[in-house]
Amino acid sequence: MEESIVLNEDSTAEELAPIAKAVNDLLVIPVTMRSRNKKGVRVEKGEVIDFEYTGPVLERVLKEKRVIRTTPFTGKYARVPVVVAPVRNRKGEVIAALGIVDVVGTVDLGAVFADFPRVLEQIKSYPKPARERE
Repeated sequence: MEESIVLNEDSTAEELAPIAKAVNDLLVIPVTMRSRNKKGVRVEKGEVIDFEYTGPVLERVLKEKRVIRTTPFTGKYARVPVVVAPVRNRKGEVIAALGIVDVVGTVDLGAVFADFPRVLEQIKSYPKPARERE
C-alpha cells in the first residue's frame, strides 16, 4: 500500500486522482488534471468521471508553461470559462497541469454589482443599534 503521493511528468490518472479530488472537495467545482506525458482525470461532484482525460487548455498549459484563463471552443468544457495552471517540480519544469471551471468567469459582474451602490447606501442608512452595557 502506497503511503505517499509523488508527482512527475509520467504520473498516471490514478496517481493524480487524489489531488484532483481534494481540489474538487475544497472548491466544489469541476477539476481536471494531467501529467505532461500521460492523460489524466476529470472530477465532478466528488467522483472521478474520466481516467483518460485531456483537454485543449490542459495541453496548451503544458506547451506554453503558464497559467491560462480562457473559454475553450472545444472539449468537455466548451463555452465554459476555465483556468488552468502548470504544476512545476523543484527545478521549475512543468510536469503537470491542473484546471478548474472559472466560477468568477461565469458570473456577470456588471449585473452582480449593478445594485451595489444602492445596497451600500441602504446599509449605511440603517439606524445603529444601541450598544448594550456590560
